[in-house]
Amino acid sequence: MCNLHRLTPKDDLVAYLRAQMARVRLMSWPEKLNIGPFDTGVFIVSDGKGGLEVRQGQWGMIRPGQKERIEYKERPPAKPGGKPRREPMLKNNARIESVAKLPAFKDAWKQGRRCLIPAEWLQEPNWESGKCVWWQLKRADGLPWMVAGIWSEWTDPSTGEIVPNYAMLTFNVNEHPLLNRLHKPERDGETGQPLPLDMQDKRGEAHIEPHSWTQWLEGDMEQAKALLLAPPAAFYDDVDTRRMDDILNGKMSADAASNSSLL
Repeated sequence: MCNLHRLTPKDDLVAYLRAQMARVRLMSWPEKLNIGPFDTGVFIVSDGKGGLEVRQGQWGMIRPGQKERIEYKERPPAKPGGKPRREPMLKNNARIESVAKLPAFKDAWKQGRRCLIPAEWLQEPNWESGKCVWWQLKRADGLPWMVAGIWSEWTDPSTGEIVPNYAMLTFNVNEHPLLNRLHKPERDGETGQPLPLDMQDKRGEAHIEPHSWTQWLEGDMEQAKALLLAPPAAFYDDVDTRRMDDILNGKMSADAASNSSLL
């Protein structure tokens, strides 16, 4: 699941959108381009007239009836005798397996409030070396990602402000040769060893190509679900995979040299 993405620069996104569709309505633009949970980012919806509307909103869905923009859950004290901790509940990623059930997401999904989330890159962690190495996933052709998402609007009960909000949809990518290398491995509760890949739940996002934008934004639920597929590995810039492979090969060489010195 992605918790940081970089917004495509405004001029680049507008040029890309207008090369595909003549009608594009653009609203104001965030000052911050690196978008994390609860930040103001950009999402794209159908304008209902054969064009697109680019909107701003909070990256992180807001549950209907919620009293504040950010919902918190109580955590036990970090130390005995300490105070309980309030931890924000992240709702910037929605699992397709549960999107129709969870309160923060279900209305948007059932009402067909689907969107495209433009991004220059998506940041994900790789743990193959035993340490976290951040990958910034870019397209090989340099064009923007258009990530499949859902959106809604929430009215602040204290001010009456209408707050647009959105989330990326995620699904299992255990069989994807690139995306299954990402995220910290889930471990066996008894042995502490990493679980086999088929017992983990690697997550990824769908990219929607221009010829499918209308189907995603305006189609029925089954038409939309058919588009929730990860791009093939060749679609991604390979700079991170090559860098990681160099790290792993260097580690293997160092381990081999260390073992030889012990003989």
